[in-house]
Amino acid sequence: MIRVELPYHLRMLGKIAGDVELEVAAPVTLRSVLDALESRYPMLRGTMRDHVTGARRPMIRFYACERDLSNESIDAPVPEAVASGAEPFLVIGAIAGG
Repeated sequence: MIRVELPYHLRMLGKIAGDVELEVAAPVTLRSVLDALESRYPMLRGTMRDHVTGARRPMIRFYACERDLSNESIDAPVPEAVASGAEPFLVIGAIAGG
């Protein structure tokens, strides 16, 4: 079971009250986690990844086990602690401004 923590705006959009727990088949990769999340909550499609290219949206970051996974390959495996459910997979909404 993978635990996913979403930022407030995505939880509100998806009508999600807290962390999300997902069953993801091995090998657990960034793609498989995001596919499972978007499959369960279709209203989140396109909010974290571009519809056409599948590339991460610029203002979204992915973290796990105190590591920034945002620039990793979409097919890179997530850390074992995330795959086992011991640590959450974090989706963070980046902040910009001046």
